[in-house]
Amino acid sequence: MAEFLDNVRLSPDGTSVILLDQSLLPNRMEERQVSSLEDMVEAIQALRVRGAPAIGIFAGYCLYVLAGQLERQGLTGGDFFQELDRHGKILAAARPTAVNLAWAVDRLSHRAASMAGASVSEIVRTLGEEARAIHREDMEMCENISRYGLSLLKEGDGVLTHCNAGPLATSRYGTGQGPFHLAAQLGMKLKVYADETRPLLQGARLTAWELQRAGVDVTLICDNMASMVMKNGWIQACMVGCDRVAANGDVANKIGTSGVAILAKHYGIPFYVLGPTSTIDLNCPDGDHIPIEERDGEEIRSLWYREPMAPEGVKCYNPAFDVAPNELITAIITEKGICRPPYTQSLAALFAPEYK
Repeated sequence: MAEFLDNVRLSPDGTSVILLDQSLLPNRMEERQVSSLEDMVEAIQALRVRGAPAIGIFAGYCLYVLAGQLERQGLTGGDFFQELDRHGKILAAARPTAVNLAWAVDRLSHRAASMAGASVSEIVRTLGEEARAIHREDMEMCENISRYGLSLLKEGDGVLTHCNAGPLATSRYGTGQGPFHLAAQLGMKLKVYADETRPLLQGARLTAWELQRAGVDVTLICDNMASMVMKNGWIQACMVGCDRVAANGDVANKIGTSGVAILAKHYGIPFYVLGPTSTIDLNCPDGDHIPIEERDGEEIRSLWYREPMAPEGVKCYNPAFDVAPNELITAIITEKGICRPPYTQSLAALFAPEYK
């Protein structure tokens, strides 16, 4: 089995964040080092770092690095907190759908606010510890989710997945693809079918690449072939990640996920969503309240072609995510356990005191 990639990490001196540039995969493996707020936002928006958990880890390290810069500029007291808050809000707004981004920023911001009487150097040091804790907790989360997910599969199963929710999108095994990597590590054979995931091809460029490196039996298909492989009887389960889960169990994930869920329902195939509790937004009542990022139409028209494959000036609609309604979801798998309908009860129970 291939080694897990160290896709997001803090520089040894703590003054920058190093990331594996996912926008260049699978043909080039290059790292990028960012230290300015502008470069951090660009890395998120250009999908150099992507995947809800990985974005959360990245954001935690970024805010710590920015806090260190404020310290070196000599800011103290209210000036320090004002600038830290401004940086955090800019970071959190870089992508609106993935809740982990704002979650990580809020976690560090609240930690800083709780230390209002401490020195700036002490606050910065504590923010570094908090950012490292987010990373460490994500590793533990990935393993737990992967084990819960693998318990729903058996030797030889065919599993369809959409987009990328493997190690690149997290810190270790992954979420939606975590069970496949854990199965490979344990010597359990699965057959994975990976949707290419138009228009950014995360399934083709990232998931297929990761699984092939890990020794998993993976077959790449176009998005519009999912119905055929299900009809052929080759799929016993669907497993996907998530960017935000509403309180009622509606799930936002990469565009095309809701179509897979509809097909799975038609063919009687269980459809599982895997993600950490940090992606669950109990303040969001349902999928209608999840903001959906819309991206540049050139991603459809020309991004992967030598020359444009659609007429110049044609209107393009390019939402980055869609919402799978809760009635299509068999179970939501978190690091704390497997949630089943009614999700308003099972998701809320995860945050009850006995779970903390």
